[in-house]
Amino acid sequence: MAAHSDHSNDFHQTGEIPKAQTKVIWKTFFILVALTAVEFLFAFTMDAGTLRNAIFIVLTIFKAFYIVAEFMHLKHETKALIWSIIIPLALIMWLMVALISEGSYYFDSITNYFN
Repeated sequence: MAAHSDHSNDFHQTGEIPKAQTKVIWKTFFILVALTAVEFLFAFTMDAGTLRNAIFIVLTIFKAFYIVAEFMHLKHETKALIWSIIIPLALIMWLMVALISEGSYYFDSITNYFN
């Protein structure tokens, strides 16, 4: 027969439940609410233009990085992993800006050619 031993003495349970991280959750909530409120403030007080679009893009990037850091726990990772994610993202954003500016130049040159 198999020998059964009582391991209840080896495992000590205190019965305490760890405290919830509500402070971190509320801090994240208020930071995201503040960034969204600033975006709405700029949306309803500024005239449409390049400056307003640039402000929206910068605030959106800040919000995206904060969401990735908090909810995907990227801020707890090693610096090498963080940089391996940020550098390609920055290069893709640079590519998008370059393609948009080239596309608008190409559109302007074609419309001016046929006028």
